[in-house]
Amino acid sequence: MTRVVAVDGPAGSGKSSVCRGVAQRLGYRYLDTGAMYRAMTWAVLRAGIDPFDEPRVSAFASTPLIVSGTNPSSPQIEVDGTDVSEPIRTPEVTGAVSAVSAVPAVRDRLVALQRERARDAGLADEGIVVEGRDIGSVVLPSADLKVFLTADPAIRALRRAREESGGEAVAEASIAETGDALSKRDAFDSSRAASPMIRAADAVIVDTSEMSLEQVVDHVCGLIQG
Repeated sequence: MTRVVAVDGPAGSGKSSVCRGVAQRLGYRYLDTGAMYRAMTWAVLRAGIDPFDEPRVSAFASTPLIVSGTNPSSPQIEVDGTDVSEPIRTPEVTGAVSAVSAVPAVRDRLVALQRERARDAGLADEGIVVEGRDIGSVVLPSADLKVFLTADPAIRALRRAREESGGEAVAEASIAETGDALSKRDAFDSSRAASPMIRAADAVIVDTSEMSLEQVVDHVCGLIQG
C-alpha cells in the first residue's frame, strides 16, 4: 500500500495546494519541506546573519529548534516555540531562502528532521505526503510513490503572482517580474551543489498546466490508490 508519497517540482507547479488536498482526502499527514527552509531563513535573518554568509549560516544551522506540524488542514511551523507560519512568507524571507537552502549544513539538519517526520508517520501506521524539491531524489529515495509536478513557465508565473496578490487582479508587468524571479530561482536550485532540484528517475511526471486543482488532486490520488 502506498504510504509515503514524495512530491517534487518547481515553484508555481501547484505542489502545496495539491499535496494538502491529497492528504486531506486520503487522511494522510502532510509535510511542507519548503516551509522548513523558510523557517531556517527567518531564524537566520532574525539572528542578524547575512543569508549569503555561508560560514556563519553553517555555524548557526544547528541552533534554532524547528517543529513542523503535519496536519494538512492547518499546517503550522514553529521556530523556538514561535509560530512563524505567516512571517516566513514575507518578501524578505523569499529573497533569501535559496541562499540559505544551498548551505550543506542547513540541508543536512533539515533533511534529518524531514526523515524523522516520515518515520513518525510510519510508526503511527499513517500515510504521509511530503513536498519539496529533492524529496524523491535525496530525502526519501525509497518513497512508495514519487511524483514530479510541473507546468508551463507562463502558467507558473501567473499562479504565483496571483498567490502573492491574495487573489486580486495582477498586472502583466507583475506577472513578468514574477516569472523572471521564478526562472532565476529554478536555475539556482537546479545548479546548487547540495541536493539540487532534479526529477527522480522513477518519478511520475504530472503536467498541471491545463488541469484544475481538483483534477490534479484526483489524478494523484488515483496514482496512490493504484
